[in-house]
Amino acid sequence: MTFDDPRRPIAVTMGDPAGVGPEVTARAWAARRENHLPPFVAIGDIAAIEAVWDGPVARVGDMDEVGRAFDTALPVWHLEDSGPLIPGQPTPAGATCALHALETGIGLTRNQASSALVTGSVSKYALHGIGYTHPGQTEFIAERCGVTATNAVMVLAGPSLRVVPLTVHIPLAEVPERLTSELIVAKARIVARGLRRDFGIETPRLALAGLNPHAGESGQLGSEEERVMAPAIAQLAEDGIIVDGPVAADALFAPGIRDQYDALLCGYHDQALAPFKALHFHDGVNLTLGLPIIRTSPDHGTAFNIAGTGRADPGPTIAAIAMAARMAAARERSCAPAK
Repeated sequence: MTFDDPRRPIAVTMGDPAGVGPEVTARAWAARRENHLPPFVAIGDIAAIEAVWDGPVARVGDMDEVGRAFDTALPVWHLEDSGPLIPGQPTPAGATCALHALETGIGLTRNQASSALVTGSVSKYALHGIGYTHPGQTEFIAERCGVTATNAVMVLAGPSLRVVPLTVHIPLAEVPERLTSELIVAKARIVARGLRRDFGIETPRLALAGLNPHAGESGQLGSEEERVMAPAIAQLAEDGIIVDGPVAADALFAPGIRDQYDALLCGYHDQALAPFKALHFHDGVNLTLGLPIIRTSPDHGTAFNIAGTGRADPGPTIAAIAMAARMAAARERSCAPAK
């Protein structure tokens, strides 16, 4: 992929301007050549980048300007001044800027001016302080795209592993009640469709992790595997979707086993994310399937504690941009008319 790539640029929101988003976005541009990144535009307060980086910046007002500027400067879609800016110190004005950047990025991507959306990290606490009521960015993006939050599926993807937490930000005690056959079937269908459309995997192979130790030990250590998971797997098989399991979670992530699958479906947040981050802490990407647009995000938070110190790792942002580009290309191929 070269800088004269005819495809539309990628929209990258910088997230909270007091976090590491501005720095890692700028450093991703600085590393664009060795990582073969396509043109992208940073969306947010231009002052947030200038506070942490002294490289070349080009203020742009339309996506055509992005391609022309990208080779020599980081294109920035400047929205508004976020007030006095001190890296590491979030403010209501900064949260407002982050929200407006997200709105702008969604709009550009839905309107097909951008080929994909990469979202920088935000502070949920700061956003809630300005009246934001969504649990995270995923739910907000889904709403703006006309998709119910339950049909927007979080996937963590890295070079050797993709995981799907079937339940996400809920207390562990609520998982057995919320993990239903209907939920497993609905999310597995979305994952299978997304792997075909956005990754070019014609016949995805999935595995479902058991909820209990030893996948319930035939009901001796819990009933969810036989009562909830087995019927879901049978229903998916009728749909032509391959799902193995329930597989004991302590074995599923072993190299010889996980390598057989295109994605692993896990019962709860940490069952998916703990092994994933052990393997892909620096190159893991958070992406959302089930949306009409491509959306990825670096798999880390705002890191206010190191913002402005020059220590932020741009690797996850580079990985998120690169994966968004690959997904956009795969979707374009899948939607192309047959010759």
